[in-house]
Amino acid sequence: MTPVGTARIETASMVQIASPTMSDTYTCFDTVVSDGVATITLNRPDSLNTMTPAFWGELPRLVRQIDATGEARVVVLASTGRHFSAGMDLAVFGQGNGVDTGEKGRLRANLRSNVLHLQETFTALEKARMPVLAAIQGGCIGGAVDMVTACDMRYATEDAFFCIQEINIGMTADVGTLQRLPKLIPEGVCRELAYTGRRMPAVEAKAVGLVNEVFADHEALLDGVQDVATEIAARSPLAVWGSKEMITYARDHSTADSLDHIATWQAGMFQPTDMLEAFGAKAEDRPTRFDDLLPFEGGISDGV
Repeated sequence: MTPVGTARIETASMVQIASPTMSDTYTCFDTVVSDGVATITLNRPDSLNTMTPAFWGELPRLVRQIDATGEARVVVLASTGRHFSAGMDLAVFGQGNGVDTGEKGRLRANLRSNVLHLQETFTALEKARMPVLAAIQGGCIGGAVDMVTACDMRYATEDAFFCIQEINIGMTADVGTLQRLPKLIPEGVCRELAYTGRRMPAVEAKAVGLVNEVFADHEALLDGVQDVATEIAARSPLAVWGSKEMITYARDHSTADSLDHIATWQAGMFQPTDMLEAFGAKAEDRPTRFDDLLPFEGGISDGV
């Protein structure tokens, strides 16, 4: 794995270096890309993988780089140690970007911009062309719930639990949980979690549809999620991207608007090449050989 403090993105050959347009250091993540699967791993277990000020800039840059290269077809978001993440680090609450005095209206407007910046960190997962699978062990607390609800699927260990911690410290969750979680689980259950701050264990999370599967331990979790990611990576990446786009769009729009959107998408994106390859591979009893998504300019940013 990549040593802490480097921007090396390891591939199957372990020789590829991150694009020079990226920041040259990562303090919160290790990343490996192999066989079409990019695994992003939170790497601060001794600090319960809390989300430090650096985290909020590093994650979207990293996701955008993976997205822009087109090399990976699936992203796995994993973690280290006993807990997936204890959420936002207290240092973030004290961060004022050097602006802590001034006219009240301008201060409040600046605070709003800062909240939008934090939100965009997780929205980057949702905007990526490839699916993002979260592998969750132990505690998924506060900001970590915001993060995993922006992923396409969630998988957990038997000892995992989810907690909307913000209510327990006297604030309203504001980085995505209250907007995405009600679309994933029954609204009444979401409201109970948001109002009480209780812990939802993995077995309950699976029962209400928050997680797709529960595994006995962390090793089994990572193996199981890798199996799912490998299966997705074998499919047409363009068709998978279209599926992600349509499901996310339909979540936020009417059925009529969503049907119109897929018709427009198909008019431009649907070509017979991948379908012919799928049929050919089946007839010849061989694995499919789909082209990767093309890289694009402007996908890598130093900030949000």
